[in-house]
Amino acid sequence: MENFLIILGVTFSINLPLVTAWILDHWLGDPSWLPHPVVAFGKAISFCEHRFNKGEARFLKGAVVTLMLVVGVFILTAYLLHWASLYSPGLLLAAQILLIFYCLAGTTLIREVRNVFRAVDRSLEAGRKQVSRIVGRDTSELSAQEVRTAALETLAENLNDGVIAPLFWYMLLGVPGMLAYKMINTLDSMIGYKNERYHRFGCFAARLDDVANYIPARLTAFLMIIASKRLSLLVFVGKYGNQHASPNSGYPEAALAGILNCRFGGPHNYFGEKVWKPYIGSNERPLTTEDMKIAVYINRCTEWLMVVSVIIITTLVSFFLPSLLF
Repeated sequence: MENFLIILGVTFSINLPLVTAWILDHWLGDPSWLPHPVVAFGKAISFCEHRFNKGEARFLKGAVVTLMLVVGVFILTAYLLHWASLYSPGLLLAAQILLIFYCLAGTTLIREVRNVFRAVDRSLEAGRKQVSRIVGRDTSELSAQEVRTAALETLAENLNDGVIAPLFWYMLLGVPGMLAYKMINTLDSMIGYKNERYHRFGCFAARLDDVANYIPARLTAFLMIIASKRLSLLVFVGKYGNQHASPNSGYPEAALAGILNCRFGGPHNYFGEKVWKPYIGSNERPLTTEDMKIAVYINRCTEWLMVVSVIIITTLVSFFLPSLLF
């Protein structure tokens, strides 16, 4: 009975902060008034990039900077939580909830995508301006169809980056692993480009991001298909998932393209350079607000499935791992 209560306590301590933080994300999103650690991540990356991205051995410098920042975030988070646990269980719980909340970005992205569709319905220029907030490409010459496509591609891709992958790394490495993943993801978004400035310095960060997202991206696509209740789309994802330039982004995008029976991909403008991305899907049809509503529904269901999966897996591990070890 005593062992059962200990195991129950461990399970509760893992899942309570997760569920609470996830509910807060649904309720609040990312409030603009609340300082966000990703902003600090960005400043640290920018400082290191300006200081070390020059001269010889840029690949080595970029790799060292990437590893120092990722490992540093992991150690700092672990130390912070250890200190909080020594001070008060309540403080530990509050710190865990806040940090997990920071790592989840499902609601904010959904709000942004909804705003894109509302904006482009008002005017093309408003839609271009709104979608520029969530994509890294030049939006000044996008058509209304391309604005909507860009928003839905980003919604699918960032379901992985903003929800599923952080939860995956939380399940494996706890809150420190979750924050370390966010640093990896931020590094990739800032220096992981294949242009003249970042190609060498950011190459290691980009590859590390590919590794960190390899399983989560495919898991995201699988859960999206489960949410759609159309298992036959696994064949569609298998056909188109590897067509993307990224080894990972194509899988959630393919899942959403299959669910909506539409086509993603095509020409994109990055930093003044036109990049042609292979098409995902073959049905070139106009996208509508109804498609956005379906995509949002799929995102929410996928989040539910992942949270429930994490709870079930961590509970099972808590129950069976002690008996296997001892």
